[in-house]
Amino acid sequence: MNKITQLFNIKYPIIQGGMIWNSGYKLASAVSNAGGLGLIGAGSMYPEILREHIQKCKKATDKPFGVNIPMLYPNIEEIMNIVVEEGVKIVFTSAGNPKTWTSFLKEKGITVVHVVSSSVFALKAQDAGVDAVVAEGFEAGGHNGREETTTLTLIPMVKEKIQIPLIAAGGIATGRGMLAAMILGADGVQVGSRFAASIESSSHNNFKETIVSTIEGGTQLTLKELAPVRLIKNKFYQDVQDLYQKCPSKEELVQLLGRARAKKGMFEGDLDEGELEIGQVAGLIHEILPVEQIVQQMIAEFEVASKEKSTFEF
Repeated sequence: MNKITQLFNIKYPIIQGGMIWNSGYKLASAVSNAGGLGLIGAGSMYPEILREHIQKCKKATDKPFGVNIPMLYPNIEEIMNIVVEEGVKIVFTSAGNPKTWTSFLKEKGITVVHVVSSSVFALKAQDAGVDAVVAEGFEAGGHNGREETTTLTLIPMVKEKIQIPLIAAGGIATGRGMLAAMILGADGVQVGSRFAASIESSSHNNFKETIVSTIEGGTQLTLKELAPVRLIKNKFYQDVQDLYQKCPSKEELVQLLGRARAKKGMFEGDLDEGELEIGQVAGLIHEILPVEQIVQQMIAEFEVASKEKSTFEF
């Protein structure tokens, strides 16, 4: 029995990343209905919008789903209370200290998973009492660890240190990628970019088309002085690089970033001035597909690759 399918009571050990501006109830419920674990991304939602998405998700699926909560938001207390009030059973926390909310959630009978970018933070999360960790490598889209540890090296390093179930993230969009992560020691995978380019993702079609046309080397991790983020190389990205040539202060970077850049790019579809967050694996994503097809393709490829692996000879 797989530890992740058992923990969440799901068919396949595939978790959809709770990506801002992509992960509304339509995406989360579609992934859950396809046999994975769908996550609503609370990071881009006002508290009452989150409540609405949770309620709609409950109507759209009778399968388990969860909420991803970045802990750096000012109304975090309100968000946590909504999750409890609405009877959410699974919460993924990120961008903060797992000790802050884990015991509160666990006391309410909620399964808690924390997202980390190093084995040091994985141990802290385990000590805080989480049920599992997501170890996310440098390849991942959006906000990322400063350490630049790739998934290939991060997963075995975390596996060596922790006893709780381990979910691999960063650069996984295919069944072969899933198998590779599990051979390295992961019990399951979290998939972001591949689901961002799905029919059910709530992002703008302009953004989805840009994911599909992004080639190898088309993204870069930047803005480390603020919060490291992996972006598609568009006009806004170039503006950031041009500013770096002048050795800017942190304040100047903040001023350039402004407000709501991610919303402008991913949700409103402004491909020039918006922040377009996606992983390196975008170079392997060639079409916008329905979630069910994405999951079935991953599982079919995983099974073929597993059989091939058993015939390796030296």
